[in-house]
Amino acid sequence: MTSIEFGTPSTLPPTNGYSHVASIAPGSRIVWTSGQVPIAADGTVAAAGDWEAQTRQVMLNVGAALEAGGATWGDVFKLTIFVVDTSALATVRAVRDEFIDLERPPTSSLVQVAGLFRPDILIEIEAVAAVPAT
Repeated sequence: MTSIEFGTPSTLPPTNGYSHVASIAPGSRIVWTSGQVPIAADGTVAAAGDWEAQTRQVMLNVGAALEAGGATWGDVFKLTIFVVDTSALATVRAVRDEFIDLERPPTSSLVQVAGLFRPDILIEIEAVAAVPAT
């Protein structure tokens, strides 16, 4: 894991499972993932309407993408989460919390969108990580 400093200054409102600021050490290599959706490598789609199953599959896919880039969840400093509605935000957060370091949560953005590329897809997540340059 690279040196990533996370902060939530007192001049900003309290957070719920994310940091307001992340600073990356010089000499780090940045790894970006594309937005990942709840489709497994074999093409299977997580159950339509099941926020927990879809979020878990997305997080597994993000983890696989990070690994392909030489990073881990501990290296993630930014998450962007796209959802078709915010009614299941507690479920999304609970599943996310199984993957991220709760002591050093990444900075995050949550965006409600009118729809994703298929009507049965509820969520898409992308991540940015920093690893030591080799």
